[in-house]
Amino acid sequence: MQVLLCLVCAFGLFGQYHPAPLPLEDDGSVHPTRPAQNDLRRSRPSFSSKLKDMQNFFGLNRTGTLNPDTLAVMRTPRCGVSDVEDYSHRRGNRWKKSIITYGYTSDLPVNTVDALFASALDAWAKASPLTFQRSYSHQADIMVEFVGNEHGDSFPFDGPDGTLAHAFGPGEGIGGDVHFDEAEAWTAGFKGFNLYVVAAHEFGHALGLKHSQNPNSVMYPTYKNRKRHNLLSSEDIMNINTLYGKTNHVSQSITVKFGSYFPVSFKDTCNPDLTFDAVTTVGEAIFFFRDKYLWIKHNNQNDIKEGPISNFMPKIDCQIDAAYWVPQRSTAYLFNGTIFWTVKGSQVKGRPKNISSLGFPSWVQQIDAAVHIHKTVHTLFFTQHQYWRYNEHNKTMNDSSPRNITDDFPEINGPISAAIYKDGRYQSDYN
Repeated sequence: MQVLLCLVCAFGLFGQYHPAPLPLEDDGSVHPTRPAQNDLRRSRPSFSSKLKDMQNFFGLNRTGTLNPDTLAVMRTPRCGVSDVEDYSHRRGNRWKKSIITYGYTSDLPVNTVDALFASALDAWAKASPLTFQRSYSHQADIMVEFVGNEHGDSFPFDGPDGTLAHAFGPGEGIGGDVHFDEAEAWTAGFKGFNLYVVAAHEFGHALGLKHSQNPNSVMYPTYKNRKRHNLLSSEDIMNINTLYGKTNHVSQSITVKFGSYFPVSFKDTCNPDLTFDAVTTVGEAIFFFRDKYLWIKHNNQNDIKEGPISNFMPKIDCQIDAAYWVPQRSTAYLFNGTIFWTVKGSQVKGRPKNISSLGFPSWVQQIDAAVHIHKTVHTLFFTQHQYWRYNEHNKTMNDSSPRNITDDFPEINGPISAAIYKDGRYQSDYN
């Protein structure tokens, strides 16, 4: 019975079937009927035939029996949109417009999901002439919600694992809406289920695409922890182009055209509660880190690149406590707890190292902020109410013990969360 329920929920092997009574003659014999053009009645497919359809879709041997390979696919977390009824088409309906609005319920933490959804939609925008605008009303074309088991659309979720999300194709009302199972362990990295990857898949459905049999396609129905760069396969791009035409974007960079996707507090630069986990200059750009997200502002551009840190640096899937840039090496250093990464461009070099390799004693468990002074070739590391001076040329600490921040920076009376050195001045953000 458990396996049967899995089949019904995950693959829709059995549709709703309510046979109507057959018309009878006066003598009790069946009256011959001719099917109407729109008659939806049909013979009930056999269990074996539907298994064969599913096995064919996933490239399995068409045995019609519950063999180990078939059961393994059934147990894989997957999208809740069923393709069992139609394997011959990879696309469905389409929106009759090129500017599509999206939104989600106001009780969601905006600073947690905004960047992920914007990045997932941007993947489709780059491959098509579509433009996505964030809507703060309940009239958006694509409404995104995190919901529980029973949530009013007759397609309940099943708790952790199993069905991760489902979406409805373009149309009025519930058409285009995307629902995520709130019971899942959603993450921005490689643990749990990556919200960016699943959202890109479900947004594909919301735009009119169906499941693909190609495991490299983002529209493949079972979950895979995919690469973040170039998420869409050539098949995905071809299918979205078939629906909407080819892209007419001149630039392929991430561009915020309709207002910033920063957390609400970030828009208010006078907000006294505004803090960052880390800030650093990198060449002519400034990198802002908060939680697991990164925003990049170039000096001579109005546009801001944004997204999960792992989108830009796939090997890093965590919050960044401190960061600094050494222009002489064109190298950035990113810190989390007692480890740090060396980054050149977007390439993370080698494995993370322990901060003890820089000369920190074992009792230092976290760097609050770091800033490099290129004129003196020194880096200042801030820990609580103290700071350390590190000689980048000799690769040694200047002193065996730290100095008090207030002794040298009397205007700063609290721990520092982020700092940069720009145009000959220190600029800090402290709690």
